[in-house]
Amino acid sequence: MRLFRPVGVQELALIAASGYTAFPPRLPHQPIFYPVLTYVYAEGIAKNWNTEDEASGFAGFVTSFEVADEYIDKFDVHVVGGRDDRELWIPADDLPNFNRNIIDHISIEASFYGARFAARVDTATRLPVGLGRPPVT
Repeated sequence: MRLFRPVGVQELALIAASGYTAFPPRLPHQPIFYPVLTYVYAEGIAKNWNTEDEASGFAGFVTSFEVADEYIDKFDVHVVGGRDDRELWIPADDLPNFNRNIIDHISIEASFYGARFAARVDTATRLPVGLGRPPVT
């Protein structure tokens, strides 16, 4: 199944550090990991929320990735807003299993920068300088 996840600068840096193969562990106050089912939903969060959020570094990125169906099918879809706002809730302690079931690499579909974003952006990758190039999948 193809999934998406909106992330901020710090989470993207941790994904890059993994070689674009894994999402970082959740923080103690984050009991679930929530990938979303549509690009449009992920884009809305990345563009409208992350770019205004200091904790996200005033930037939002839409990641996409494929997860093995036999693993992901055990999770229920949750509708959390409008009917298109659909996500899966993966318990934080199951994230290592989730990461093992990612097929190939995590890719970056889009990047958005808010007015208060302070770092430099690599013109070739459209990512913050220092993250390197994501693998081509």
